[in-house]
Amino acid sequence: MSSNFKQFDRNTLFLMPPSVQDWLPENHLARFIVEIASQLDLHAFKSAYAGRGSKAYHPEMLLALLFYGYATGVHSSRKIEEATYDSVAFRYIAANTHPDHDTIASFRKRFLEELKYLFVQILKIAHEMGILKIGKISLDGTKIKANASKHRALSWQHALKLEKQLKDEIEELMRLAEKADAADSLNGMDIPEELSRRQDRISEITRARKEIERRAAQRYEKEKEAYEQKRSERKAKAELTGKKPRGQNPKPPRKGPRKTDQMNLTDGESRIMPQSGKGFKQAYNAQAGVDVETMLIVEEHISQCPNDKKEIPLALKGLSLLPKDIGKVDTILSDAGYFSESNVEACEAEHVKPYISIHRDYHNQPLKDRFSQPDPIPDDADPVARMRQRLSTSEGRKLYAKRKSTVEPVFGIIKHVMRFRQFLLRGLDAVRGEWDLVCIAWNLKRLHTLKA
Repeated sequence: MSSNFKQFDRNTLFLMPPSVQDWLPENHLARFIVEIASQLDLHAFKSAYAGRGSKAYHPEMLLALLFYGYATGVHSSRKIEEATYDSVAFRYIAANTHPDHDTIASFRKRFLEELKYLFVQILKIAHEMGILKIGKISLDGTKIKANASKHRALSWQHALKLEKQLKDEIEELMRLAEKADAADSLNGMDIPEELSRRQDRISEITRARKEIERRAAQRYEKEKEAYEQKRSERKAKAELTGKKPRGQNPKPPRKGPRKTDQMNLTDGESRIMPQSGKGFKQAYNAQAGVDVETMLIVEEHISQCPNDKKEIPLALKGLSLLPKDIGKVDTILSDAGYFSESNVEACEAEHVKPYISIHRDYHNQPLKDRFSQPDPIPDDADPVARMRQRLSTSEGRKLYAKRKSTVEPVFGIIKHVMRFRQFLLRGLDAVRGEWDLVCIAWNLKRLHTLKA
């Protein structure tokens, strides 16, 4: 070979036995994830194994593989298995072993519920490292596509129409089957197969129809409760003032499904949701509360609601369950999608200052609006008025501006760097577990950066 280049020889043998410790730089993310995984309490994982049959792969190693896979955009169990052969980092984590994709997928599905406890343990480790002390958080949500097509969504009206069509076709096929020359007249059609296909389809539609009816019944009970409350409030107001309250009387809710009520036949617990820009997609609403100082996710949950109006109480509940030694949330920053009087009151009831935009903020605000100071408010002002006044001060505007630079970059990196744009698993419980896994992977990736 030419002397201008470094020599290489793929047939040269190792003079000493190779060690996986020599394969990665000291500050590599894979080393950091292995180090954190070794500190986790995995008693719940280990006790689930009966000890019969062949020896299982250690949960610590399989967790580290999943954490590193999700942190680097490798989510599929088949791709993770391939990476234990192709990737130095995965090979290091797996210690030169190669768990097959069935083992990885089964492990992930089996221990989804336990991931929530690991999420909290990692936050405690971040606190012990001197990195995390919860105080102010930014709360936001993002629509992540379900493992289902929106074209497999069936509306109530279409379900009734399709069910009638299929039943009519079954009757027609039964009549044809009674004729001796049916095969000739239908060009060799396999009537039993056609009947079976339609009967299976009707069973699927019936299941969807019953689920839509169940959801409609739940909605009716909630709407009925709200209706009765509004009626009683108007009646009390009329008795107090002696005058008829202004505005229209509340309309009683209507029982039963609506024409547009839908269910997806692939993942019945996902929902059709509007996406940014235009259009709709079959998705879940993934929520994350991000610590303003560190950009670590400290609260996360999955919602089936297409908007964020009901997510503040759920976020407050999740935050209240965190260990006290890692700090207590004192401030929440959220956009206008979270605003409601009840949400503001819920924050104040938990001694949390809400900074929730009352309306959508536009870019390039006039100079007068950017630097003006609000007028003082009375001491007995309601919670919304107090929050509006806080948001109008220069300090409030400066603090609220941190929302965009904390929570939105987290979603951007999860979707475009970690390449997590669609759930692999189906069903609400499974999706919750997978979102736990995604948020753990983000926190490990972020902790590695902060530690460095």
